[in-house]
Amino acid sequence: MEKNYIIAGFGGQGVLFAGKVLANAFMLAGKNVTWYPCYGAEMRGGTVNCEIVVSDEEVSSVHKQDVDCVIALNQLSFDRFISKVKKGGTIICNSSLVEEARPRTDINYVFAPMTDKAISMGNHKLANMVSLGVVSNIETTLNVAIMEKAVDMVLPESRKKLAKSNMDALMLGIDKQTTVC
Repeated sequence: MEKNYIIAGFGGQGVLFAGKVLANAFMLAGKNVTWYPCYGAEMRGGTVNCEIVVSDEEVSSVHKQDVDCVIALNQLSFDRFISKVKKGGTIICNSSLVEEARPRTDINYVFAPMTDKAISMGNHKLANMVSLGVVSNIETTLNVAIMEKAVDMVLPESRKKLAKSNMDALMLGIDKQTTVC
């Protein structure tokens, strides 16, 4: 079993951090993982995405033609990557910044107000963690304990004080009332 994920947004949304957390969570769940970042020269505001490939066997490669799941944190990312979702795959969208449209009938849609939920916690930068909570709702190999360990692994020592707020945001994403399918 091999699954491919893309997390995409703009610089400053924590896309790469979210990708590292997700990749580490899958490793903690006993999977083989490859994480591959892609970003422009801009420091903030430019397009950023990362690919995570998860497998029970050795990971074959990144840059797949089609992916199982896209997490789109903004409209540009939704527009850019919806065509890469394979038939039967899923696109998870930040409905705070993405129009709730369903232009394809052969994929699954999950909309969650990730930025709004993060703002309700007092920090819009936590939308990336809300998104991982939504992912863990649909990915059966992930659970709260694994996600918490992954956050702890990825947070640098100088930012360990942010672990609780990251986990609180993750729990907002896990809340089934957050999502609309």
